[in-house]
Amino acid sequence: MEKNDDALWKALLEEVFDDLLRFVFPNADAVYDMDRGFTYLDKELTELEPEPGKGPDTRFVDKLVKAYTRDGGEEWMLIHAEIQGYSGERAFFPERMYQYQYRIYDRFRKPITAIAIFTGTDGKLIPDRFSYRLQGTYLLYRYNTFCITDPTDEELKASDNPFALVVLAAREALRSKKIPEIELLNRKLMVARLLLGKTHISHRKIGSILFFLRNIIVPQNSEYCCIFDQQINSITGKSNTMGFFEVLAEIRAEEATEKQKTLFVRNLLNAKTFSHEEIASLADVSLEFIEEVREKMKSGQKV
Repeated sequence: MEKNDDALWKALLEEVFDDLLRFVFPNADAVYDMDRGFTYLDKELTELEPEPGKGPDTRFVDKLVKAYTRDGGEEWMLIHAEIQGYSGERAFFPERMYQYQYRIYDRFRKPITAIAIFTGTDGKLIPDRFSYRLQGTYLLYRYNTFCITDPTDEELKASDNPFALVVLAAREALRSKKIPEIELLNRKLMVARLLLGKTHISHRKIGSILFFLRNIIVPQNSEYCCIFDQQINSITGKSNTMGFFEVLAEIRAEEATEKQKTLFVRNLLNAKTFSHEEIASLADVSLEFIEEVREKMKSGQKV
């Protein structure tokens, strides 16, 4: 994982951590009290670092998270999450996970679950356990693993979980050096369309994931980066991407006026990026409403 990717993942994890749990654990909502939120123990985790002073080329993206449970026996527990891209030191990874486990437990004396997410092409080569055996003594530490190359594109596109689109974006980033840049741009826009069509995702999460998508996939040709921004900006006619999310929040609000919705639909139609069904989902309007706006635009009426 490159250093800029480290920062992107660190910034995103706290915004989608509940979705990450639901993605990895099908029973997450039965185990974790999501409504109570999470506490991120970055400072405490740094103090437990197994490799203090290691250079940036061997860094990992790691999080220690305090989560509340629905189980009356344990009010809260700890989640140790690691995200790792390609690493020449993958043989050390299981030992690192074990070192974190015993140091965290020694510090907090609380139950810990660990999740390792592999974002590189070699994820399947990294073990899911650390163990050794010596004269009747046997140690086995296993942790949850997920490799972003495991699910199919179709499975990720069909999922309602926002983290699936994070995975899809990361997968496209892996392909960035293997496909023509114009195809990469089209795939990047495809992920953006899928994201913007998910009306159940808060505009804050949409903004965070779109920022991740924009920066995790960076074509060498800067013109394609500009085209991506222009496609997003053309939706609202604003000069910065964040303006889109402000408008999106406004038009989805119950008090949004018909004029606001009409202008938003017009801009979506002008962008020529979204289908009518996608526009209806984004703007929370009917297909008939979209057709009315389209007809007015064709006839030259002021919209």
